[in-house]
Amino acid sequence: MAGYSMAAVALAGIALALAAATTTQVASAAGGHDYREALSKSILYFEAQRSGRLPGSQRVAWRADSGLLDGKANGVDLVGGYYDAGDNVKFGLPMAFTVTMMSWSVIEYGDQMAAAGELGHATDAIKWGTDYLVKAHPEPNVLYGEVGDGDSDHDCWMRPEDMTTSRQAYRLDPQNPGSELAGETAAAMAAASLVFRSSNPGYANTLLQHSKQLFDFADKYRGRYDSSITVARQYYASSSGYGDELLWAAAWLHEATGDARYLDYLANNADALGGTGWSINQFGWDVKYPGVQVLAAMTLLRRRGDAGAGAHADVLQRYKQQADLFACSCLGRGGPNSVRRTPGGMVYHQNWNNVQFVTSAAFLLAAYADHLAAAGQGARCPAGGTAQPSELLAFARSQVDYILGSNPRATSYMVGYGATYPRQVHHRGASIVSVRANPSFVSCQAGYSSWYHRRAANPNLIVGATVGGPDEYDNFADERDNYEQTEATTYNNAPLMGVLARLAAGHGGGGGKFGHHSLAADDSEHPSAWPIEIEQNATASWTKQGKTYRRYAVTVTNRSPKTVHELHIGISKLYGQVWGVDKARYGYVLPSWIPSLLAGKSAVFVYVQAAPPADVWVTGYKLI
Repeated sequence: MAGYSMAAVALAGIALALAAATTTQVASAAGGHDYREALSKSILYFEAQRSGRLPGSQRVAWRADSGLLDGKANGVDLVGGYYDAGDNVKFGLPMAFTVTMMSWSVIEYGDQMAAAGELGHATDAIKWGTDYLVKAHPEPNVLYGEVGDGDSDHDCWMRPEDMTTSRQAYRLDPQNPGSELAGETAAAMAAASLVFRSSNPGYANTLLQHSKQLFDFADKYRGRYDSSITVARQYYASSSGYGDELLWAAAWLHEATGDARYLDYLANNADALGGTGWSINQFGWDVKYPGVQVLAAMTLLRRRGDAGAGAHADVLQRYKQQADLFACSCLGRGGPNSVRRTPGGMVYHQNWNNVQFVTSAAFLLAAYADHLAAAGQGARCPAGGTAQPSELLAFARSQVDYILGSNPRATSYMVGYGATYPRQVHHRGASIVSVRANPSFVSCQAGYSSWYHRRAANPNLIVGATVGGPDEYDNFADERDNYEQTEATTYNNAPLMGVLARLAAGHGGGGGKFGHHSLAADDSEHPSAWPIEIEQNATASWTKQGKTYRRYAVTVTNRSPKTVHELHIGISKLYGQVWGVDKARYGYVLPSWIPSLLAGKSAVFVYVQAAPPADVWVTGYKLI
């Protein structure tokens, strides 16, 4: 695997062994990148994404005020917030996730950001988001989840300052629930309250009040948000459901308040909401399970292992098992659940904006590594052995280095960093002459005819934007209409700013400011038997045109005393047709006529191929 050289791993190990005095310059030199510069630019990007009336401190000078009537038609002030990517829609789910991850970045690495002179800019970026989220939550059980719609917006190529597209606002309420969006917004408010707890306690209390109300709303009125805000479905559909967001919100509320009822919720709903059943190897705006699992594992590590975890020791250990599996999967030591990599070493999940999963994984690995190191532990891998914190951090560094230019194309996928970076970013505001340079109105279709199809660099440099990045073979085309690769998003940068702060600090790592003591943890482990059993058998074989084909039957059995719901199955090395399961966003699912597996019951699916048996494993499930 060419993902990261042994030299890079060795350098990371040396860096961890050095005294703390070897600081930023040494750390940056070790990786060959100026992490402090990249950190500064990663935060600056958010100013290019601002909607609303821009402040006097605005540094991205080619942007101007926009969306000043947002919410007016609905009788509510929804001015402000962030555009998610290269369009002019304010999508609530990715915006809230962005705020959560910016906040977690500051919680873990705020001291390092302060040392780099960027903490003020980071907290300003968070507050720009939370100020909007507060406005979007005018009543306990009402949350506005979107302004504008992707269909009308994508029909036009306009600067946000010129927008003539629909600015309709869409809301959630008890008759139109949306637990993913309400839960994620609750998580964002809770995490941000920790950021402002010391510097602005009154504001922190306000955020916490909103967070508690939103969590109760999300939990009491359960439902998929994209069934209520249907215009979001084509752009930010919820494929993982809302169980992960409910757990995610509870975990953050526990961190922010220390209230045992939120930890009780996290533990008591671990089975029913999938917290200990999902073994997914990607983390992002849709699926939060790895983030929940890492937060729960951190709770266990801070509580001296089993002894301090009390009645929840067993379930927190099961959360930690899944957090360990995520970490090991990123390193290629997670068995069949291991993450694919490109020939150049980037973790790879999909063609469209793959970088979002690279930055989120790098942040989770860095933060988890610091907490494991503080507890004197590592991540236990399913095939045996332990992944040391230094290995996790070295791999996180390798992914950041890839983004910054240490890749086969020697291209930085952060705009404005390095010698070679994307010039035709898929971004309306950046690709049309600035309204400040030429205030003449650019119409919906004139934007396409005069600006979108130009084969020249954008007139405005969107510094710090981290684009979608290359394909599975490390190929990349810097073309404005290649939106899968050249569009940047806020949720690409939010976790990246945290890991960049960690790397800029060198040995002066993290450990977070969750309000609990970091304590050395017990290294005991209590593996639980997996409740889902998978058995494969070759039931027939035949020869055709010199090839031997085999029919494999896969039996999936529920060994739990509870009922299995929403079972997701991973299959790799599958070269033939499969019957008895349906393809889904995260692997395969049982047919609709088998919605669940009762205790002791089995389901069977079959496939045929002229090859050894495929790898089959459980990706996720809920036990009720």
